[in-house]
Amino acid sequence: MVFLLDQVLKRFIKAGVLDVILPDGTKRHYQGKQPGPFATIHVKTEKALKALLLNSGLAFGEGWMDGEIVAVDCSLEDVLGVLMLNIQGSHHFLNRLEEKARFITRFFRQWNNQRRSRHNVAHHYDLNGALYDLFLDKDRQYSCAYFTSDDMSLEEAQLAKKRHIAAKLRLDRPGLEVLDIGCGWGGMALTLAKEFGAKVTGITLSREQLQVAQQRARDEGLEGQVQFLLRDYRTLNRQFDRIVSVGMFEHVGIGQYDIYFRTVRQALRPDGIALVHSIGRMDCPGSTNPWLDKYIFPGGYSPALSEVLPSIERAGLWMTDCEILSCITPRQSGSGESVLLPIATGS
Repeated sequence: MVFLLDQVLKRFIKAGVLDVILPDGTKRHYQGKQPGPFATIHVKTEKALKALLLNSGLAFGEGWMDGEIVAVDCSLEDVLGVLMLNIQGSHHFLNRLEEKARFITRFFRQWNNQRRSRHNVAHHYDLNGALYDLFLDKDRQYSCAYFTSDDMSLEEAQLAKKRHIAAKLRLDRPGLEVLDIGCGWGGMALTLAKEFGAKVTGITLSREQLQVAQQRARDEGLEGQVQFLLRDYRTLNRQFDRIVSVGMFEHVGIGQYDIYFRTVRQALRPDGIALVHSIGRMDCPGSTNPWLDKYIFPGGYSPALSEVLPSIERAGLWMTDCEILSCITPRQSGSGESVLLPIATGS
């Protein structure tokens, strides 16, 4: 087992340095030809060592949570810095087989019907709000911010993002009816109502988010202008002037894209505009990291543009704009960009 891991890491580390302390206490040194960060990990058990070979995407996270893999004289951020720098195009044979199997079965694992969608949302979002207060802005915007300058605070950048999205929605007159699919804790809906005079209906599958959003609307005296509902997007039965969806499309699932965009088409008035925001893939169609899929976003997937555009076309919508908000460096792989897709009905 040690021999196999040794061969994998010799090929894996092409930049920076990774030292690995094995369960028997011996240390292996892996140094790439290119400069980069340095980190040391201790793999404490044979179980964790074997798991790293068979399914490193899941095993590293589980080993860290269980205390079977730890950082030595460095931080988790340091370890991830080395791993992420080297991960692109470096999967070994067993990982490639496991990734292929995930890709083949992704339609089943992402078959997010209404029941499974409710379960997935509860798993991630129906948690104590104190958790999200640790890393989100005060408005609890759960997607990338829009930094127009380096000295902006997170709150300023999230407000800039909301205003940027509002500009693309062309809220050119007060009283426009807006649907917010996956409204989160209500920040986008409340901003569109306060700053642009829109009448907003926000829908979510999270009971925790719903309670917070409704209370925020009451606190700000916007109950007559904004309503929040516990509703699946597939159950909509009315039309709106505008539709916005921020950071929700990742939860739709590859097998539901046609249904999603048909629903958007049916919910838009003839001169309507919709904007869909999603984390996107930097590369071709793939699958979700197994640790993220199991523990963070069950049923979630960050799509490639090539997987989204055919469904938009089949729904009879026009894509009028596509903006990529880059959020990581080109050397990193996976879900590395935020995509804004303004679309419109054909009238």
